[in-house]
Amino acid sequence: MLVTIRMNHQWTKGSVKVGKTQFAYHRTGGNLPALLLAHGLTDNGLCWSRVAKRLEADFDIIMLDTHGHGLSARVDANIVDSQGDDVAAVIKALQLDKPIIMGHSVGASLMAKVASRHSDLISKVILEDPVFMPKPSEQSLQARINGFQLQVEKFNSMTLEQIETLGKKLSPNWHQDEFEQWAIAKHQVDAKVLAHYEYLPWQQTIASIQVPTLLIHGDTANGGIISNAVVAEAKTINPTMQSAYVENSGHNIHRENLDGFIAALNQFLH
Repeated sequence: MLVTIRMNHQWTKGSVKVGKTQFAYHRTGGNLPALLLAHGLTDNGLCWSRVAKRLEADFDIIMLDTHGHGLSARVDANIVDSQGDDVAAVIKALQLDKPIIMGHSVGASLMAKVASRHSDLISKVILEDPVFMPKPSEQSLQARINGFQLQVEKFNSMTLEQIETLGKKLSPNWHQDEFEQWAIAKHQVDAKVLAHYEYLPWQQTIASIQVPTLLIHGDTANGGIISNAVVAEAKTINPTMQSAYVENSGHNIHRENLDGFIAALNQFLH
């Protein structure tokens, strides 16, 4: 089932049901190549708004609220992480013709899984500082899950204004337009979502990707996850993979250096 509503600024918002799970999205539209975006942990699709405004003249951009985020379905404890199969089903349900897919952080790791398992459905994949890290110990993972649940509870006890103020304190180099949706998303995230994710070795994932791939990274000194060593390892595993370093950025590359991020995209896409 597909539901679409026209918004005032000519973007649309809609939802699509995949199995038992409802996924929400916003879409820029137009008879243009499709670009499907997946956000990071605790964000929502509209956290890509500044990127979408820069690219909407060239692409029909679909900003997905991933499972347990935004206006999409809450996490069902009885359903195991689909390893990207649900995003592939969204591509089919929206009848997207070989879209480019892009993700940030856990959204990048998600899109890597989609590309690995469903290369026939997509044309290219862009990974912005994915969580390519060793699997934590069970004790460490459980501590992280517990901490995340407490963090979500704290966000729910705060007003949006308080969350925005916190965001501006934590990330003073972000553009002012980033904080509104960042704050709204914190009230929309499911506290159980981190426990829902299932680990899959990133090396195994990228080895199976058979479409052009771009790995975008910033500085680990500024909070980036992907080090130069990981970039080198990734390109050894998948020699067709391209990489782009964006200066003056860390983990949130598109928020910290949007011009550099867009330049990297344009070089890869055009």
